[in-house]
Amino acid sequence: MKHINENVTVSPQIDLNEIADIKAQGFNIVMSNRPDGEEIGQPLTADIQAAVESAGLKFVHIPIISGQFTQEAIDGFAEVVGANDKVFAYCRTGTRCAALWALSQAGRASADDILGATSAAGYDFPQLRAHLEGADS
Repeated sequence: MKHINENVTVSPQIDLNEIADIKAQGFNIVMSNRPDGEEIGQPLTADIQAAVESAGLKFVHIPIISGQFTQEAIDGFAEVVGANDKVFAYCRTGTRCAALWALSQAGRASADDILGATSAAGYDFPQLRAHLEGADS
């Protein structure tokens, strides 16, 4: 679990027994950025969603195939994290979630601030700099 900022935390794949802890840490939304069937033994999104909603949290599914970030997914992520709720996002390793957050912040903060936040959380995305700087202008 790595904190991008005070409202967004990213993580590798979760399982059902982690949901109570996620709720106890004050998260309002659990977001999956992982498609079903990506890996053998991966928990089904529907099972995670049912458990999250049963715990009284909101569940959002914005699946990203590794390296394939659509504008629709970026906009959806931006909408979720823009609500000032505490968001816990997961994928296989957390990298897609962190990159999706960075892309969703283009034009909302400087490239240095965005990349500084992801770097502090352990995710370096120098390949995103040109895109983020292009959104600054």
